[in-house]
Order: sequence, then structure tokens, then C-alpha cells
Amino acid sequence: MLRSLYSGISGLRAHQTMLDVTGNNIANVNTTAFKGSATQFQDTLSQLTQGAGGPGATTGGTNPAQVGLGVQVAGIATNFAQGSSQATGKASDMLISGDGFFLTQQGGETIYTRAGSFDFDSAGRLVTPSGAIVQGWGAVDGVVNEGGAVGDLSLPLNAVVPGKATSLVAMSGTLPSDAVGGTQLLRDIKVYDASGAARTVSLTFTKAATGSGWGVSGTDGGTAATTTLGFTGNVVTSGGSLVIGDPAAGGITVDLSALNGLAGISTVGVKSQDGSAPGSLESYTFGKDGTLIGLFSNGEQKALGRIALATFTNPGGLEKTGSNGYRATFNSGTAELGAPGSTGLGSLTGGALEMSNVDLSQEFTNLIVAQRGFQANARIITTSDEVLQELTNLKR
Repeated sequence: MLRSLYSGISGLRAHQTMLDVTGNNIANVNTTAFKGSATQFQDTLSQLTQGAGGPGATTGGTNPAQVGLGVQVAGIATNFAQGSSQATGKASDMLISGDGFFLTQQGGETIYTRAGSFDFDSAGRLVTPSGAIVQGWGAVDGVVNEGGAVGDLSLPLNAVVPGKATSLVAMSGTLPSDAVGGTQLLRDIKVYDASGAARTVSLTFTKAATGSGWGVSGTDGGTAATTTLGFTGNVVTSGGSLVIGDPAAGGITVDLSALNGLAGISTVGVKSQDGSAPGSLESYTFGKDGTLIGLFSNGEQKALGRIALATFTNPGGLEKTGSNGYRATFNSGTAELGAPGSTGLGSLTGGALEMSNVDLSQEFTNLIVAQRGFQANARIITTSDEVLQELTNLKR
């Protein structure tokens, strides 16, 4: 049988594979974080009809004569180039700007993915649309242990933060330096005890009869304390701290050093205080480093966990599992874990997704090339058939 007949068949098979790969790329043009593939061809074995001859004293050397036996698919390479960003506005959607992969667990198997279209299930776990659970590090009292083992990343729906006792109050603003002696300014400050219960501390500023000084008295229930603010120019130079009660037993230190004195201006007020009431979890957000931050009803923000990313020495060696997932193989190398922002992993952008990196113009060009290649190989088969027909017609 003619060798060209089988060469044509191998060409049909190879170009059919190219059509399949190209068609799959075009079908996934809108698939989140899809990575396009390219077909690579190579020739098959060649039949040696004449060996090479070495040069002699009076004759030259001769080259080998070989007849090729067709084409075969050498491989299908995945293009891991970064896809474009698509803003979604959804807090749990994430885009990796870099070479990292999200880790997920499904059915006891670790699956890696670039698609960050996540959501929380009824158990509070961060999951993919196919139900794989996103992996990361949990937080204890707001501290993430990145050196520990990764586990299911979850949002504790009933999380609360306890109240914190006020120990320091910072005042800021301006006292009127031209006020008449005996002028009083009253300021009430909301503070908290160890259980988070609120109470009021009162400060009374009294202008000295002479000079620019102010007397300050503070009362916290039955406890009182006083100090005298001394000014040089408009800056406090003495008496800038007032301690109400015993600091070791729930007393409060009032910092007055940031006050100043200017004529005709009275803006003295509370700048900050370090106590808080108890709070329950109200919402969440993700940082660029993958930290899951809980926002509580008392205004506090607390780290609840951090997403882990993985990178591979040879990403092209990963095996596609479907549902935008990949699994590690012997040729991909083992996964190296780290937090977003680490070298080689990339950073995260919340409220956005990575789009498919398929270039439609290139894929339609490949479609034409594959189609013409298929037609040309089909012509080899019909031509070989005509030759065989002539051969059979020799005997009539």
C-alpha cells in the first residue's frame, strides 16, 4: 500500500486535533481565568532507503535518502499568560496579578485554580462555584500564622470581639488664651470598662485668674483628679497629663499635651480613646495580601484569616481537571506556598476577576490554518486513491 496514503491519514488526525484544541479555545473565550492551548506538531519516523556514503579519494560522499511516514502531535502546550481584568464589585471575587494559583480542596484532593470567583457557603467556608473549598491560614486574636498548615478558609458568622477597657484618652484642639479668668469649658468623654459597658468621664477646664494657664479637673464617678496646664506661647509645656484613678486598677490617663492656646478659638475635644464596646461581625473585606478582614459593629477591624497561594517551577506541567482547576504532576514540580505579595506569587485585587487569555484573532487564524491543512491532507488521500485505481486498471 502507498506510504503517502498513511501519511495523509496521519495529517488528518493531527489537524483534527488542532481543530479540536482551537475550537476549545474559542468555546472558552469568556471562561473566567481560562488559559488557551496550542498544538505542536512533529514528524514521525522516516524510512531509510539509502544510507549515507563517505567521501573517497576520487568520489564524493552521498547523503542518506529517507522517506517520511507522516506527522504526529508532539504536545499541547498551555499558555499561562496573564488575562485581562474584569471588575465585578463583588467582595469575594479576586484576581491574581502574577503567577500564583489559589489552593482548593475537593474530595480530599488539592486542586489549583486561577479563577477567583468565590463565595461563602452556609457553613461560612469560602468555596468555588463547583464546591471546592479555598485554602488558607486561620487567625487567632487577629494574628495570622503563615508558617502553619493550611486549612479551610472560613468566615465565622457568629464572631464577636469582647469589650476593651479605656486606659488612655487623647485630647486635641485649642483653648481660648484670651478668655477671662474663671471661664469654664466642660467636656464629657464616653469611656468603657473591662466588660465593654459605657460610662462618662467629665473634664472641666477653668481659666486661671492671671496668665495663660488653665486648671483641669476630671471626675470618673466618685474619683477625681486635677492638673494645671502651663503654656509657653501657644504650646503646652507643663501639666500635660491627667491621671484619674489608679491605672493598674482601671484608671484612665488623659493626654493633654496636644492642646494649644490661641485667642478667640475654642475647639478642645476628644481625639481618641482606646476602649471599645463589644462588637459582632457585620461585614468583611479582602486585603491585597489576601487577608480576610472582619468589620465589627463597634468599629473594630480584625484579621480572620489569609488566603494561601501556590507557585510551580513548571506551570506547563499541570494537568487540567475541568472546572477551571489543575492538579500537580511529576513534571510540574511540587507546589511552593506563600502569602499574596510574596516574590513570584503576585498580589490580589478584590472585586475583580481574571478574564480568559484567548486571542480570538489568533484563534480564527489557527482555525483557517488547521482547516487548510486538513483539506491538503485529504487531497493526499484522494490522489493516492487515484494512483491505486490506475494500478488496478492495469489488469482488465
